[in-house]
Parts: sequence; structure tokens; C-alpha cells
Amino acid sequence: MTTFKSIGVQKDLVKGLQKLNITTPTPIQEKAIPLLLNGPVDFIGQAATGTGKTAAYGLPLLQGINPQSKHVQGLILCPTRELGQQIAHQLFKFTRYTDRIFTECIYGGAQIGPQIKALKRTTHILVATPGRLIELVNKQAVDLSGVKTVILDEADEMLSLGFRDDLDQILSMIGRVENKWLFSATLPEAVYKIINTHLSAGAEQVRVNQKSGINKKVEHQFVVCDEREKPFVLQAFLKSKRKNQGLVFCKTKATAKQVLQQLEAADFSVDGIHGDMLQKDREKALRRFKKGNCDLLVATDIAARGIHVDKLQFVVHYELPAQDDYYVHRSGRTGRGCEGGISLALCTSKELRQLRFLEKKLGVSMRQIRRAK
Repeated sequence: MTTFKSIGVQKDLVKGLQKLNITTPTPIQEKAIPLLLNGPVDFIGQAATGTGKTAAYGLPLLQGINPQSKHVQGLILCPTRELGQQIAHQLFKFTRYTDRIFTECIYGGAQIGPQIKALKRTTHILVATPGRLIELVNKQAVDLSGVKTVILDEADEMLSLGFRDDLDQILSMIGRVENKWLFSATLPEAVYKIINTHLSAGAEQVRVNQKSGINKKVEHQFVVCDEREKPFVLQAFLKSKRKNQGLVFCKTKATAKQVLQQLEAADFSVDGIHGDMLQKDREKALRRFKKGNCDLLVATDIAARGIHVDKLQFVVHYELPAQDDYYVHRSGRTGRGCEGGISLALCTSKELRQLRFLEKKLGVSMRQIRRAK
């Protein structure tokens, strides 16, 4: 049986993984970690959301850090504040038994002053959203001259959020780094443009579930119903899943607000996040959900980027997403680690064509259920 020790992870990191009950590498970890430990290397990793990409790049990154140096040695670029905070927290947990390795997370939508102050402390790894990183570089608040490894996490999401120019600027700024590692659930054309521009032609590639990036442990279901029936179908499904945690995805802020109000009126344990909310209110809702203080979270696609809740049992697509890749990321919120999950789409007869297109494009089998019991 493959172990983290057998693929080269040092014993103090292995001990930290065992404390987290992580004992067996996932496929992306098993294939990527030996290559990344054998650097310098440019690397492309494709795997479904929830299959352990953070550890796949995080463990080799941590193993290459010199704790005695006070310079930023690793840079992780990610699309959202929520994902950045999640990554930083995960790296901290991995280093429970190692020498102190300091990680700082910076992001937009927050006051820049406290982040500038925080960066004056020793920082070995910097997790950043692209726009805020450029702001801080322009203010000479962060020095990237010592960076040896740059990682693009959820590259497809960063590009879908409009960060292409920012990524080009950052990667050109630190073009002489030893390692450039790109991880993504999907590899659309826009990601290949980044790869062709900034990674070497001989970059190593590892692809797991490469056809679509869909997690194979997720069961995909759908219900056909009229638009006016959706609230009742949703509530019937949720009643069958009482005390289980799940996400309800909406395409627009207006629909998310409406669904949230309907579920609150029906006495469900629910909270919501969407673009019209203040950041502090979004964070409060997300904390409640992660702590298990509410069972359901209603979210739009943009607001929900980076949500990671262990053992999330299901996601519901109240509306089908505006972009095909969003279905991959939505569904990837469940079925994480060794757990299975359900991805349920509520679609009208007009949306069936889009659903069948998704089924074919993503290589998944979607089972129709007459009504959620």
C-alpha cells in the first residue's frame, strides 16, 4: 500500500497528517508529490475538486521551505478570500510537528493596512488573491524576490473571475522562480493560454479524472419540475435530509435571497451568502455553517468559491449554472475525501437540453428521480 512516507514526505509532516487522520494519499497526491519533491519543475495537475490538491502541492512546498530564512519563499495564488483562508489554515495544520513555518493570507475586500502590518512579520509562504497582491507589491509592502515556488490553485476559477491580466503581470514579475505549479479541476482554453505563456514546454503533467474534473464519488440526480414547483420540490428533498449539511446553489443574487427567505419561513436551519452582503456578514454565515450551527447554506456561484466543509452530504442546483465549469465546482463541494455525496439539479423542461449537454460533456450519468422523497 502506498503511504506518504513511501512517496517521500518527511516524517514530521507525516506525523501531522496522521494527527488529522490522513493516512493514505489520494491519486493526485500519489502522482504529484514525488514529481514536485524532485524539482525544480514546472507542473500541471488536474483533478476534481475535493480530491486533495492542497496537500498535493502543500506538502512538497512545506518540505522545501527553509524556516531559518525570513523571506517569502512560496507564493500561492487563488481566486477568493475564502479559499485563501482555507489553504493557509490547512498548511498550518500540516506543520503541527515541524519547525515553525509562517503563512500569511492576503485578499481584497478587507482593509489593506492590517495586511501591510502583518507582512512585516516573518512570512515563509504567502497565500494571495491576485488583485490584492498587485496592490501590495505596488505599495512595496511585500518582497517577492526570494520566491522559489509559485502555485496557481484553482486556475480555472481565477480566469473565470477575470484575473487573466493580473496573473500575467504577477507571473512575469517573478518569471525566474524555480518551480511553477498549476492545479485546476478543469483545463479550458484560457488555462492553456496561461500554461503556454508562463510554464516551460517540458512541464510535467498529472491528470486524474481528466475528462471533466468531476469527482467520481458524487451521485448525480435531477428532478424535472415547473419553475413554480421548485420551492416545494426543494423543501421536500431537504426534509428528507434533515440534520445533514448541504449547499443550495442559485444563479442570481435575487433568486438566492428569495430561496433563503422561503427556507427561513419554512423553519429550516439555513443561512446564505451572496454578492450583496457585506464581507463581514458573509464570513459570519460561513463560520456558522462550518461549525455546524446551521444545516443549509444558500449561495451564488461567486460567493461560494472556496467553501470547504468536511462531510458535506449534498448540493442542490436550484438553477443550472451560467457556465459549464461551475457545475464541476458546485458538485465538488460534496463527496470530498473518502465520503460520497449527492448532486441534485432542479430543472424545468426547457433546461433539460442544457442538463443533457452537461451530462455528455462532463462524462457523468445523471439519474432522474420523480420527486425527492
